[in-house]
Amino acid sequence: MKAILDTNVVLDVLLDRKPFVEPASKIFALAEQSAIEGFLCATTVTTVNYLLRDSLSTAKAKETLWRLLNLFEVAVVNRPVIERALRSKITDFEDAVLEESGHVAGAECIVSRNTKDFRRASLKVFDPIEFLSQLGK
Repeated sequence: MKAILDTNVVLDVLLDRKPFVEPASKIFALAEQSAIEGFLCATTVTTVNYLLRDSLSTAKAKETLWRLLNLFEVAVVNRPVIERALRSKITDFEDAVLEESGHVAGAECIVSRNTKDFRRASLKVFDPIEFLSQLGK
C-alpha cells in the first residue's frame, strides 16, 4: 500500500513519544522491508529538521534526515499542490498540502494520529493502529 505519513507519526518515532512510538515504529519497519511504499510530504522533512536542530547537532539532524530519505520517498510540494490545497475542503492548510502532495505521489491513504483533521479528505485516512490493521499487521 502507498501511504503518506503525517508529521506527527514521524515525530512519534524520532522523539520516542509513548505510547505512540510502537505502532509508528512498525510502520517505519514495514517501509524498510518494502512491505509498504511510504511517502513524506516535503514540508514534513523541513519541519522535522527545524524541530531536531533545537535538540541535536546539525550533523545529527542531517543524519536523521538521511535515514528518513532511505526509508521514504518525498512527495513534492509545488505551485499546483499549493493551489489545490488552497481550494481543498480541508480547512487546515498544512493538512491540505499534505493530502494534495499525497495525491501527486500516488498515495492511497494518509496515516495520521489526528484523523479528525482529515475528515474532509478525499484520500482514505487511518491512524497508525488502523493502518497496521488494514495491512493485517
